Amino acid sequence: MKLFISLILVLILIGIPLIGSNVSGLVYLFGVIIPYIAILTFVIGMSVRVLKWAKIPVPFKITTTCGQQKSLPWINNNNLESPHNTAGVFWRMALEVLFFRSLFRNTRTGLKEGPKIVYGPDKILWAASLAFHWSFLVIFIRHFKIFLQEVPQFIPLLESLDGFMQIGLPILFMTDAALLLGLTVLFLRRIVDPKLRYISLVADYFPLLLIIGIALTGVWMRYFGKVDIISVKQFTLGLFSFQPIIPDGISAIFFAHLFLVSALLIYFPLSKLVHFGGIFLSPTRNMSNNNREVRHINPWNPKVKLHTYEEWEDEFRDVMKAADMPLEKE
Repeated sequence: MKLFISLILVLILIGIPLIGSNVSGLVYLFGVIIPYIAILTFVIGMSVRVLKWAKIPVPFKITTTCGQQKSLPWINNNNLESPHNTAGVFWRMALEVLFFRSLFRNTRTGLKEGPKIVYGPDKILWAASLAFHWSFLVIFIRHFKIFLQEVPQFIPLLESLDGFMQIGLPILFMTDAALLLGLTVLFLRRIVDPKLRYISLVADYFPLLLIIGIALTGVWMRYFGKVDIISVKQFTLGLFSFQPIIPDGISAIFFAHLFLVSALLIYFPLSKLVHFGGIFLSPTRNMSNNNREVRHINPWNPKVKLHTYEEWEDEFRDVMKAADMPLEKE
């Protein structure tokens, strides 16, 4: 049911611009107003989320470690698993953000005959996630050529590397295939695995299907449906120069693609997808583990008025002396 609801929502999001863009007077809505609202919502929403995270106090070191901490000079420490300085934190974060290092070491649990609990590697999830994220990034960068009047040199170079295994025309980009393959694996994983299917919610299926819809509409435009790229670039240049124009010749499938991207931008700050920015503010990852080098005092602890024993004895001296209780000083 959760999958069915998510699928219906995505199909509705595809159908709305396919029908609405053919209605006189609604093209400006789908081509200009909704994209502007989406970009504004994304920028404000992500800024609010990041600022909210940044304001959360972290008084103590809560670094997640799985290696030897730096202590005595003759004990070898692991500066990648348990970084004690900024350089170690930088490389640890770089491996996490760029190559999903913690996910690479992820294991799965299953029951075998007996029954026995068996632990094993789960590299398929890591490979699919890496293929999806890197392909999405490369495709995003490749799209810069339709937003810029003068295309930087690195974009044609990136396209030549991406399409060096040319198969027919237009050139088949490897990232297009890798993106769809990675999304398919991530989707089937939620369907095939009973445990994962049981805990999956609409919030898990919907963004996955939404991104699949964006990928499929983009692939359709490039390899099958064909769009007037000159008109599209004229449209995007006007959109990002705040002089929007909608030239003739832009097909409805382009507005469906654009509408799905706008929906993703609006949904992004409200969903689990904000891990895109949250990973950099995770104190378990971005803090050094130098508890044995530096004494950390919680700056948010309220000041407590102390009442020493000497002051207490001075206050009750007469009572204590009358009760023959021992005194520190007469």
